[in-house]
Amino acid sequence: MSHLFEPLALRGLTLRNRIAVSPMCQYSSVDGLASDWHLVHLGARAVGGAGLVFTEATAVEARGRISPVDLGLWNDRQIEPLARIVRFVEAQGAAAGVQLAHAGRKGSTAAPWEGRAGVPAAEGGWTPVAPSALAYADGYPDPAALDPAGIAAVVAAFGDTARRARAAGFRVAEVHAAHGYLLHQFLSPLSNRREDAWGGSFENRTRLLREVVSAVRAAWPEELPVMVRLSATDWVEGGWDLEQSVALCRALGPLGVDLVDVSSGGLSPRQKIQAGPGYQTGFAERIRREAGIATGAVGMLTSPEQCDHAVRTGQADLVLLARELLRDPYFPLRAAKALGHEGPWPRQYLRAK
Repeated sequence: MSHLFEPLALRGLTLRNRIAVSPMCQYSSVDGLASDWHLVHLGARAVGGAGLVFTEATAVEARGRISPVDLGLWNDRQIEPLARIVRFVEAQGAAAGVQLAHAGRKGSTAAPWEGRAGVPAAEGGWTPVAPSALAYADGYPDPAALDPAGIAAVVAAFGDTARRARAAGFRVAEVHAAHGYLLHQFLSPLSNRREDAWGGSFENRTRLLREVVSAVRAAWPEELPVMVRLSATDWVEGGWDLEQSVALCRALGPLGVDLVDVSSGGLSPRQKIQAGPGYQTGFAERIRREAGIATGAVGMLTSPEQCDHAVRTGQADLVLLARELLRDPYFPLRAAKALGHEGPWPRQYLRAK
């Protein structure tokens, strides 16, 4: 059986272990540019021994940001600040990944520590876009429904951003289709009330994600992996659910997706999440088994034994950690010792091994 510290091969890329740094928004950019904060935040986790280090949600267009202080890669000026981080991450033996994202109706909001309220145009806000003109919740901006030309522009933006990401040196591209952001908004009948080719049936609601994946795969080197982050369920009756997720993932593999990063929720404030340690690993296991595609598990994974169990029992091929790596950037080194494996200690830190 595979274990947490066995290498993972995805196309022509081999990760040194099965621990990934999950994308975590930092709300610390100006004009979408990566800063010294991002270098230290992501670099520290590469030093800490993770096999794959993802950027936070990286906007494919300016109106695709969650907040005015989000990271982006919608223009060439944003390439080099990210390339600097990629060079450092890769020099530590980790692979650098980028999460390509569009916030849709959850955009033009303040950073969470400022209350998540809508940001007015006078303070740098904008009119967000969505499949239908339905706001996420009270206090959020009213979005404009995308027309077919706008949808085509979103697809092109994902492809263009993927090309910039490769120019920056990233070796993994992940399409963000979870947590209530634009691609998830198209998937769920709760937020997608369209009556055209992108709404109504399962085939139509999944069309935009499939088009985006195809655009990213066409822009991305054949020898490097593409992933998709998916919310397996909305946790709301009548919404997107696990059965639809399995059906979608069966279609993603043939489009060139190598791994599905399985999360849940985020689409509706009415969600009732049944949370607990490892509460989403069952979603990853079912998608892996029934859709025949590699998966990543995320959500309240906090101990070496728990993470190793998810891999050893075939629930997932990769674990993605977020809050635990904020608490302890060196979790992979500690986990390796706890599980009896050799950790990827940097030589500068060997005296503490």
